[in-house]
Amino acid sequence: MAENDAIFVVEAQVESGLSSKNTRNANISQTGEEIRQAKQFGLGVTPAHITRSRTITEETPLLGEQNGASGAQDSKTAGGSGSAWPGQADFKGLPWWKRPSIYWMLAPFFISTLAFGGIIVPKLNLILSLICREYIADRSMADPNFTMVPVVFRGDNPQCRIPEVQARVAQFTLYGNLISGILAAITSPKLGALSDRYGRKKIILATSMGTLSGEIITIFAAKYPDTFPVNWILVGYATDGLCGSFIAAMALAHSYATDCTPPSRRNVAFGYFHGCLFSGIALGPILAGYIIKWTGSVLSIFYVALGAHLFFISFAAFIIPESLTKARQLAAREKYKAEQDAAGPASDWINQIRSFNLLEPLKILYPTGEGSSPAVRRNLLLLASVDTIVFGVAMGSMTVVVIYSNFEFGWGTFESSVFVSVVNICRVCCLLVILPLITRFVRGPSSKREQRNTGSDTFDLSVIRVAVFFDMLGYLGYTLARTGPLFILSGALASVGGIGSPTLQAALTKHVPADRTGQLLGASGLLHALARVVAPTIFNAIYSVTVGKFTQTVFVCLTATFGVAFVVSWFVRPHVYLDEPQAVVGNALTEDDAE
Repeated sequence: MAENDAIFVVEAQVESGLSSKNTRNANISQTGEEIRQAKQFGLGVTPAHITRSRTITEETPLLGEQNGASGAQDSKTAGGSGSAWPGQADFKGLPWWKRPSIYWMLAPFFISTLAFGGIIVPKLNLILSLICREYIADRSMADPNFTMVPVVFRGDNPQCRIPEVQARVAQFTLYGNLISGILAAITSPKLGALSDRYGRKKIILATSMGTLSGEIITIFAAKYPDTFPVNWILVGYATDGLCGSFIAAMALAHSYATDCTPPSRRNVAFGYFHGCLFSGIALGPILAGYIIKWTGSVLSIFYVALGAHLFFISFAAFIIPESLTKARQLAAREKYKAEQDAAGPASDWINQIRSFNLLEPLKILYPTGEGSSPAVRRNLLLLASVDTIVFGVAMGSMTVVVIYSNFEFGWGTFESSVFVSVVNICRVCCLLVILPLITRFVRGPSSKREQRNTGSDTFDLSVIRVAVFFDMLGYLGYTLARTGPLFILSGALASVGGIGSPTLQAALTKHVPADRTGQLLGASGLLHALARVVAPTIFNAIYSVTVGKFTQTVFVCLTATFGVAFVVSWFVRPHVYLDEPQAVVGNALTEDDAE
């Protein structure tokens, strides 16, 4: 009899919670109270039970999930998805122009990546010209007899190909990358966590403004070098880093995709964003070259890039729908406030500054408390480690591969461009064609899948292992190749590993609740930012001390690094996730919520 009474108490509270918007927006303490009342009667009620109970609507089958029958019923009542995925209920009933989707983001994101890829080489050449100009001015002031041909911004400057100028340029770009990378490492986790509480759009716009301000500063430094010396470009690096740089932009794009994509399709969705990035890096320089040739001015490409960033900001501000409902934002804020209140005075901003720890955001990779387990912590740490290795090697080896090919095969700009184009085209094909087809073949149509957040599954882990294996195989090919064609073939093999990064990111999001997605991907961004600083330094140092002796040493090290990642990936276990109490949120997104 006591058991029946307890069940009645819990069900009555759940039904009353569905009857009003205020109760739907209640905080986690209500969940705890329901669990305590149930435990008084000896019932095994868990936070997951309470959370699942709150997703009940008038259309939910009375039998729920008994005998595995819920999958078909849920697909009818939730537009083809299991109701366990919260995003489906949030977007149900909205007009198409207010319904979040990755397809709103892909086109403007691709244009932004074209601008990102298009200015890489022109910006380096601009910095070279500005530094060369300053070097000539300094030498002329120190030695009146010193003469050199003036620097021309619109043409080639062979007089700048001297060791003194080259050393200054290398030092300047190192400072810029360090400034941007370190600041991005600090801000990326914060921006990711803020997006959980205040929505993805606002933080995406803030990140884009940092990139925009950097381009404006670059234009002023190029147009008015006497008023804005080249060191102002370092300020541009700083503003870009403070707003998270492209690392935070990718993490926020993934967070947006997580909100509006079922768990079983996230690897494909993330792959689309990676495909856009690599397409922009491959096509951007080609388009930039034609634009500069057509206009006769290097500055023109910076104006085009500025317009592309302005287009992205405008599209994101006025067209792209927000992917987090106001109810979910409010619930995340209340949860954060409860955590801050529990921390007491130690959480105020003065003490936070005193005890600042750059690695503090990584604590989400080692969750404790109710709903966590050693398996969850192991999976999160291992997946984050493999993801960081994959990203770090990609960033660290980029320059080395180009320099090595010039040394070993005598490749010039044309041959190197062909190599980069082939590798990136293969990578984009894997991301946009092969990965979606394999996912569709293995998992079937999305309308027939269980859209439940139950940790990474066997398919995810298989894709990750295959990707890391092909990366390892490709870099082993770099080590052994003694001809140009074999080197290009090795690059094509390594490009298959491109499917690993989006799958790793998707697998990470499946281990935590929806209100921690931004925080988790922000922590991943911190690791990426650190890898962006550390990996190029290590691998370039290895190459510099071994070139001419055993030049392939750096590729042996890179192959071994992927070998470690491959071994580590076999210790990740499927169907493990953090099942902590969830704040109550609304079942549907109203038109007032979809601003």
